[in-house]
Amino acid sequence: MTYPLPKAYRDGNLSMILDARLVMRSALVGTLAQLALAAASHFFLWMAGNPALFERMMLSASAGYLYGLVLGQGYGRGALGGAIAGGLCVVPALVVSVLLGDSEPAAMTTVTLIAIGTGAVGGFFGQMGAILRKLGL
Repeated sequence: MTYPLPKAYRDGNLSMILDARLVMRSALVGTLAQLALAAASHFFLWMAGNPALFERMMLSASAGYLYGLVLGQGYGRGALGGAIAGGLCVVPALVVSVLLGDSEPAAMTTVTLIAIGTGAVGGFFGQMGAILRKLGL
């Protein structure tokens, strides 16, 4: 059994699903934080290696959380936008990290996929935060 899509989806209007302006803003905040992390990991060796992956995951989740918190229009929409913001913010920092010689080029795909996943989780929890904010908690 197939379900027809709403007219807005058939017409190519994705503004019902995703707020592109908000995605870009949260991705910009995440990108700046990721670039600062890449620079710090290059100069402070104790930050490089496995801790850097955890730090990248947290920054991608934070970008997704910002999207979900500000949007506040559903768990699925928050997770989708958070995934996109989390994935977008890690790519420039990974390129800088590879160019500086701190990361392997082969790890870019894996780290980007991990960032997309953590961004989606951050967007989900951002929606929870939006609900709590509406409740005044």
